[in-house]
Amino acid sequence: MKTQDTEQVQFWRGDFGDAYIDRNSNNANNLRARIAFWSQLMACLVGPAPRSILEIGANIGNNLHALRHLTDAEFFALEPNEKARKILVSDGVVPAPNIHNGVASSINLPDKSVDLAFTSSVLIHIHPDDLEVACREIYRVTARYIVCIEYFSDKPEEAHYRGHSERLFKRDFGDYWLKLFPKMETVRYGFAWKRVSGLDNLTWWIFRK
Repeated sequence: MKTQDTEQVQFWRGDFGDAYIDRNSNNANNLRARIAFWSQLMACLVGPAPRSILEIGANIGNNLHALRHLTDAEFFALEPNEKARKILVSDGVVPAPNIHNGVASSINLPDKSVDLAFTSSVLIHIHPDDLEVACREIYRVTARYIVCIEYFSDKPEEAHYRGHSERLFKRDFGDYWLKLFPKMETVRYGFAWKRVSGLDNLTWWIFRK
């Protein structure tokens, strides 16, 4: 399956993506905040716990580090930045064969191959023209759950991102998912308030197929 190498993808593959890694390296406080956050989300899941989890845009695996404390599921990671993929391998959070060079619009996994797939501050960096293809790919590869953790806006809007245009796009991603796949069930939704969560002001949704 061919990777969709858009301007946004090239941006994250290059020097800016490398610099993002340096700014967002994991630390004890960040790990504690993410464990608390993911404990809340995992408690909302219905039925058997997921046995396989895919993060789309995993970067160096900060979310997966936290999830490792909460589940023994098999992890998969999709990441376009080479430096981040090397760190994922060296840290050992995700088995090397389960780390894929790719983007949301082109996921080299079979249909329904993972129980849960999620994005965390990733859909916001996909151009609106490419968003539907990306969401349909995510839907294709997951068997049960989609978790969406993104910046929220009532209406689609572009925001400048560290001096760059066409690199950050906000919207009601929950509404977008349900318009694409109206038969999905909304399991839970919520907001991670930066003041108490230690994370960015993130809106999250859990959907079940």
